[in-house]
Amino acid sequence: MITKRILLVFPKTEADKPVVNDLIRYYHLTVNILRAKISHEEEGHLLIDITGKPEDIQKGLKFVRTLDITINETNKGLQWDRDSCVQCSNCVTHCPTDALYIKDRKTMEINFQEDLCIECLNCIKNCPYGSCSSLFLNA
Repeated sequence: MITKRILLVFPKTEADKPVVNDLIRYYHLTVNILRAKISHEEEGHLLIDITGKPEDIQKGLKFVRTLDITINETNKGLQWDRDSCVQCSNCVTHCPTDALYIKDRKTMEINFQEDLCIECLNCIKNCPYGSCSSLFLNA
C-alpha cells in the first residue's frame, strides 16, 4: 500500500461527476479529501491523498484521465511567486517543513521546495507582499 497526494483540476463539464466515489468503489482506493473548491466559473480543484496498491492507483488515475480531468502529482495548490517575493524571509521562519528556505546565506535568496509543502498556509498569513497564494483561498 502506498499513498500519493494529487491535485485534480476539473473543467466545468466534469465538475458534477462522482469521481471520488468511483475511485473508492471500482479501484479499491482510500481517498482522503484535503481541500476542495469550485470557482464561480465552476472549475473544480480537489487536493486528495489516495491510498492503495500501486497498480490500483495507476488504474484509477488512468480512469480519471479519460474524464478530461487534469492530474497534477506535484502541485498541491499552494503557489509561491518568485517575482513578487522581496526576499524578506518572513515566510521562512513560519514554514514548519522548510519548504520555503534560504537557498544561499550570502545572498539570502529564498527558494520553495514544493514536495516538502504540507499547505499549512502559514506563509500566506505571514507574507506581507502576497507572494504566497493558494488555489483554495479566495483572492
